Amino acid sequence: MSGIAIALALAAAVVHAAWNIIAHDVSRAGAAFLWWGAVASTVIWAGVIPFTGGLGTDDLAEIALGIGVSGVLHVIYMTVLQRGYRAGNLSTVYATARGTGPFLSVIIAMLLLGERLELAALAGVLLVIAGVVAIGLVDRRPSSERTGLDPAIVFGLLTGAAIAAYTIWDAFALRNWHLSPVAFMVGTAAAEIPFFTVAVSVGRGWHAVGALWKVQWRRILAFGLLSPLAYILVLQAITMAPVALIAPLREVSVVLVSLFGAFVLRESRPAWRVAASVVVVAGVVLIAV
Repeated sequence: MSGIAIALALAAAVVHAAWNIIAHDVSRAGAAFLWWGAVASTVIWAGVIPFTGGLGTDDLAEIALGIGVSGVLHVIYMTVLQRGYRAGNLSTVYATARGTGPFLSVIIAMLLLGERLELAALAGVLLVIAGVVAIGLVDRRPSSERTGLDPAIVFGLLTGAAIAAYTIWDAFALRNWHLSPVAFMVGTAAAEIPFFTVAVSVGRGWHAVGALWKVQWRRILAFGLLSPLAYILVLQAITMAPVALIAPLREVSVVLVSLFGAFVLRESRPAWRVAASVVVVAGVVLIAV
């Protein structure tokens, strides 16, 4: 696989881990945070479009369809992810989602996009997914302490399905319609704003929106910068390499988030997290060979 594509995917993993760590606490604000995130992402990155290839195409219908569908899928993803963060530990929700997402992405990419992987790369993909899932299971309470399905796992699985859906759609749109990754990401963020505006209005949360900015404006701006950057790097990578490889490779972010959870948030079983992280790294090495 292209060394540049690998570098882009790994850089995306670092940035993605950073914004998830930043968003973990402030995300409890719900719709108010999601609204600010979409607005900040659009405003911060819109000015970059002219310097990164413009729109990439003159077909406005293709642009509208691409960003419209992607916007809806990203709204679903962000809503379920933030709901999961309120339901369970950071590492459990995040890692379960990031394990399910690439697993489904690989299967769909091979079935619908016709992608094929060499044996070593496929083994690497499976190792990455196995390590990510292992990290996601670390914080599960014993069955005797649970009265039903662990909500952190449930929301993690739902988030993973949303990740797979937008990953495959976005790869299809960029490859077939030659859209610019930056313009596509900005358009997607802008498309999210009406949905989150409705959510805030229905919940009568405009006071919460104003209050959140006063207290958390630094985190909102950091999110608006880092979240789009992480996915712009991924979008660029999937124009250069198979989705079936890029989707798992970006999950190195799980290693960073898990270690942050263990050593900074003092979440449980750090040795298990480190061991699972080593499995992820081994998978990355096989993918890169």
